Amino acid sequence: MAETHVLFVEDDDVIREATQLALERDGFTVTAMPDGLSGLEAFRAHRPDIALLDVMLPGMDGVSLCRRIRDESTVPVIMLSARADSIDVVLGLEAGADDYVTKPFDGSVLMARIRAVLRRFGHAGGPAAGDGGREEAAEVGLLAFGDLEVDTEGMEVRRAGVPVALTPTEMRLLLEFSTAPGTVLSRDKLLERVWDYGWGGDTRVVDVHVQRLRTKIGQDRIETVRGFGYKLKG
Repeated sequence: MAETHVLFVEDDDVIREATQLALERDGFTVTAMPDGLSGLEAFRAHRPDIALLDVMLPGMDGVSLCRRIRDESTVPVIMLSARADSIDVVLGLEAGADDYVTKPFDGSVLMARIRAVLRRFGHAGGPAAGDGGREEAAEVGLLAFGDLEVDTEGMEVRRAGVPVALTPTEMRLLLEFSTAPGTVLSRDKLLERVWDYGWGGDTRVVDVHVQRLRTKIGQDRIETVRGFGYKLKG
């Protein structure tokens, strides 16, 4: 954990300092910045392992900062939002964030969410809980669904022969669908397998990522089964 570098961008001095101390006590290296512009500069200078971004930031808000980071990197991003029902949550996820935490947050909850994201991205102590799907997929190799090809060994996706750029979270989501085409996967099951949630989570995270995935692989490729979840058309 000591080698894990966190970029934390928060304009509230008390929250920023207290959270930085808590992260450092847990063994993280932390670069803390008070606004979006300095956060972007710090990201480019340090290339952290994960970014924690407050939604409401001076200069450049957290959603815009997330978009800028996502344009340059697939590093995991967690948004921090003061309101669970805010449109900012959805905007942050649509901008490319992998997860979000509502403020005020409990320190143990934040640490658990950070570790869950890092496990999915190959940091912080080994494979994620959902990695069994990856091992199964690796045995399959190349999967084809119409003009969509999923290379489960090379972790590459092509649509009509053209490479499709996916974030690691989107790739894990597609792997879950592609290893069980035609099978309905509930939002709770996807939260467990892709986001490594051993507890209840907000299913908006799933919905937004499915929509982002649809825009990249084809809107009609993933079908919504109302009241149950989603399935990949075989």
